[in-house]
This record gives sequence, structure tokens and C-alpha cells, in this order.
Amino acid sequence: MTVRPDEAPARLTDAQVGEVLALARDADSVELKLTVPDSYRRQAAIALGVDPLDAQIRQVYFFDTPDLALNRVGVVVRARRVQGRGDDSVVKLRPVTPADVEPERSSDDMVVEVDAMPGGFVCSASMKGTLGPKAVKEVASGSKGIRTLFSKGQRRFYAAHAPDGLGLDDLSVLGPITVFKLKLRPPELSMRLVAELWFYPDGSRIVELSAKAPPSEAFQAAAELRAFLAGKGLDVSGEQQTKTKTALEFFSAELSGDPGATPAAGPG
Repeated sequence: MTVRPDEAPARLTDAQVGEVLALARDADSVELKLTVPDSYRRQAAIALGVDPLDAQIRQVYFFDTPDLALNRVGVVVRARRVQGRGDDSVVKLRPVTPADVEPERSSDDMVVEVDAMPGGFVCSASMKGTLGPKAVKEVASGSKGIRTLFSKGQRRFYAAHAPDGLGLDDLSVLGPITVFKLKLRPPELSMRLVAELWFYPDGSRIVELSAKAPPSEAFQAAAELRAFLAGKGLDVSGEQQTKTKTALEFFSAELSGDPGATPAAGPG
């Protein structure tokens, strides 16, 4: 189940809160997310004490068809190059309930997580993989096939949920997106805060703040995070954007020959 921020009020109903609690009980973790309006980006950086020189640089690639056939069925296929460490990849399915992927949860590479944001939530299942430092670059250059980025377990998970007949090597490379990631430990906050700044090729940006919490502490953590950000003078009630949806729509428009199309806000 998912509740989209662009279709929901800023506060969840009692029934929706109950659904989040039920999902979280059987999930591995809860990630609290919110995007900061671009007009507040500088204010947020100052308020949180962000030093851009501390950022880790990443390049994010997505794989889908030009008309986003995977995205339509809730499948996200992604790989990243990460400064100072090896590459990684993920096959993600959303929305799910934890019971939907119970057979795959025996794998150490499977993570079930509830993403909660102002006015919405979604439960996802991700099959993750680690790669060598040149793996993604070789695929992006066309010297190797996309399927080489994914383990046997990831390929099985993909095949179980992707449209019939659509193999990994049939997908297009969408990207890259350059990302700056910073880990923050504000003394007033009991949890680590992560800030990501996504730079899109058209010059637009998305700033996302996130924090992870054990399922049993999710609502307490959400209240603490909201109070912390409000105390810093940061507005957390504005329209929410999501990194993945924005990226996929941008590159889909580019592949279709309409690079001037404006990506829509909403969950991804």
C-alpha cells in the first residue's frame, strides 16, 4: 500500500496511521524522508551546519524503457558509483506488503522498508548487491551488458516482477544523476540525519533529508525530527518531490525527444 503526498493531506488519517504501524511491524526499518523547497535550500544548509566539502559524491543510474514500463509496475532498477568505495546496485519493488516477498526475505541482501514522508508512505522491498569500482562505468560506456551489474538473486527477483519478456539487457540507461550526500549528527537530535542534494541535467535540484529508525521507534523519531526541523525554522509542510520519479521522468522525456518536458512532483 502507498499513500501519495500529492493525493493526501499533510496529516495521515487514523486508518492510515494504523496501516503504517501494521507495515512497520513486519518491516526491517522505517526511513523518514522529506524534501526541502529549493527556495529554502540555503537556509537549510546554514541551519543544519552543512559543509559541502564533507559530501560524498555519487553518480546514480536508472534502467528502464523509454516509456518507463518498469516504473508503471512498481519496479525500480538502479546502480550507483560511489566516491571512495565500490559500486552497488538494487532491484526494488513498491508498493508491497512484507508478506508479498516472504520467500525472498531469507536472503541477506533483501531489505523491506517503510518510507514515510509528510502526507504519505510506501513500503518497498529492495534486493541489493555490491560491485567492483569500475562495474557501473563499464555498463554506462556500453562495454558490458546491464545484467552484469546484478547477482543471480537480483535477476530472479527482477524476473518475478518485471513485465514478461523484458530482460535487463533490453533496458535503456537513464542517467547519470550527480548526488552529494552528507551525514549529519546534530547534537539536539538522537538520530543521524542524512542530506542528499540531487543535481538534474536541466539545472533543477532536489534536497532530501532523511533519518532511519527501528520500526518500534518510528513515530517517536518522526515527532522528534519534525520538532527539530521546526526549531531550525525549516518548513516541512510543502509539496513533496521524490528523487526517483523526477529522474525517470526527466530521462524518459529526453529519450522520447522531448527534453523540455517538466517532471511532475510526486512520489517515486
